Amino acid sequence: MAARLGAVAGGASERPGEARPAAHLRAAALTLLAGVPGLPLALSAVMPASAALPAGVALAGAGALLAAAASAWRPAPPAPARVPERTADAPAEAFASPYDLFAGLVTLHDARGFVTAVHGRDRADLAGWMRDPMGRGYLDQIHVSDRIPFLAAIDRLRQGGERETVDVRIDRPRARPDAEQFVHMRVDMTALRAPDGALLSVVAQSRDVSEEARLRSETVLRAAEAESANDAKTRFLAAVSHELRTPLNAILGFSDILSGEYFGKLENDRQREYVALIHHSGSHLLSVVNTMLDVSKIEAGRYELLPEPFIVADSVRACEQMLGLQARDKGVTLTSRVPRAVGEAVADQRAIQQILINLVGNAIKFTDRGGVVTIDAAREGRDLLLVVSDTGIGIPADKLDAIGQPFMQVQNEYTRKYEGTGLGLSLVKGLVALHGGSFSIRSRPGEGTVIAVRVPADGSGIAGEADMPAAAMVDFPPKLTAADDRNGHDERARQKTA
Repeated sequence: MAARLGAVAGGASERPGEARPAAHLRAAALTLLAGVPGLPLALSAVMPASAALPAGVALAGAGALLAAAASAWRPAPPAPARVPERTADAPAEAFASPYDLFAGLVTLHDARGFVTAVHGRDRADLAGWMRDPMGRGYLDQIHVSDRIPFLAAIDRLRQGGERETVDVRIDRPRARPDAEQFVHMRVDMTALRAPDGALLSVVAQSRDVSEEARLRSETVLRAAEAESANDAKTRFLAAVSHELRTPLNAILGFSDILSGEYFGKLENDRQREYVALIHHSGSHLLSVVNTMLDVSKIEAGRYELLPEPFIVADSVRACEQMLGLQARDKGVTLTSRVPRAVGEAVADQRAIQQILINLVGNAIKFTDRGGVVTIDAAREGRDLLLVVSDTGIGIPADKLDAIGQPFMQVQNEYTRKYEGTGLGLSLVKGLVALHGGSFSIRSRPGEGTVIAVRVPADGSGIAGEADMPAAAMVDFPPKLTAADDRNGHDERARQKTA
């Protein structure tokens, strides 16, 4: 088609007598129209190759056709702009426009930590209290003790790291006297590098984490307060236990003398009854105090075990003798089964007997008249297994996890009539743990409870003083060391000579 337009232009120029400028103008117009989409086909239909047009008509037709083409033709949409490739010579600011969409404050830093550009979605909000961060401004507003970690993170990026995260405190001018002076910011830093690995810039996104820091600080404070309260409770229990034992021993001793009528007969049976009640109440209170003292010692890490070989059957028999009268008075049958093969075990005999006394005492307490409490002992491999079972009221399944916690009792319409402090099983679990053993309990309401204690029979589970944590090595009541005793003896000697 372009050839046809060229022929038309050529034919017109060969007409004799035609003005040469007009021919040139017509040829230029037709050549221009050849670049307009769709016009060459239209021209070929209305303008045969042999047609000869006067100069004026050619100019007029060309103008009309140009006007029609201008009204019908629309330019093609421009091609999308291409993002230039990053090079070592290109500044990092040329690629920073997307950073305005990021949350918080986005700053670009050089290798020294100085800010070269500021972006970020929240920079306008931060500008209300933050000074100009450009140059050294951002670094100067960081808390002095946080500047070293911040610059160390940038240095790690300069040496080849890809990303770093550091928490800093930004100084904020206080609008009110009670306002916080520092804003806690979490800074996520990413390295921008050239193709050759050279560090171009560091992109740092700073977000306000003051609320998170406040919650973390409160958590640490609550944990410290709880630990302090627990330590105070332990010291209080130990102090009260020691202070109560002395008067209790006096009450028990004098009540025994009165009940034995060693210094004269009591006048009537009511006096004898009252003396017996005093002795019984004192014995119960002394048992509670001793249990509290033992629990506080275990929690403080000062319960001393004295492992020694002993015959297991003797400890079981001693427990039966101590609690047999209590079982008979309540109408409960107390039995034991200890095979001869059990033999000896290496443990703290006093602690093992305390475990059995607490377990059997609880079993008798929560077993109604006509029930049975059984003590079983066996050897399973290298372990000594002690099992105390009863046919008592049982424990609901949802309460089993709470059993063994200090001062914890399962309260329901059946157990409220039984006295106790809830320390017995807690003491048992503590003593078992000191022996390196395990404690398990199975129970069904209305059917009974089975408690099994397993400890190493050779005493290998007992931790020595070297294994105890240093914080737990606190004597209560305080004891004089050899050095203190020697210093005191020297001081007394000097006073005597003086």
